[in-house]
Amino acid sequence: MDTTLEIIGYLRSDIKTREEAPKQGCEGGIEAVVEIKEKFKEAMDGLSVGREILLFSWLHAADRGCQQVHPRGDESRPKRGVFSTRSPDRPNPIGLHPVTITEIDGLKIKVRPMEAIDGTPLVDIKTA
Repeated sequence: MDTTLEIIGYLRSDIKTREEAPKQGCEGGIEAVVEIKEKFKEAMDGLSVGREILLFSWLHAADRGCQQVHPRGDESRPKRGVFSTRSPDRPNPIGLHPVTITEIDGLKIKVRPMEAIDGTPLVDIKTA
């Protein structure tokens, strides 16, 4: 069984830190650019402006040892297991970002609304 992840590109965003990032894209996400590696150019066939897609990212700034969090960072709420939350902190920090394509230029795909920080590795793209 091969469980190797291959990074297909990177997210480029004006969001530089976790503290600046909205909890979800629909809560203040911005336009960002997905830079796809050249070797995956053919996999982009069929993507088009206006299409809704799901971006799967590797949340590289996450705490992989975290198993419980206060939902949405609200300490007035009791802790819950990360599997019942959208917390970026989790054993396998895979991010899910529903976005719409606003522009495609070669290997660069502009999308919105994005809440991920600049430099976040991209694992996959699927149609919504």
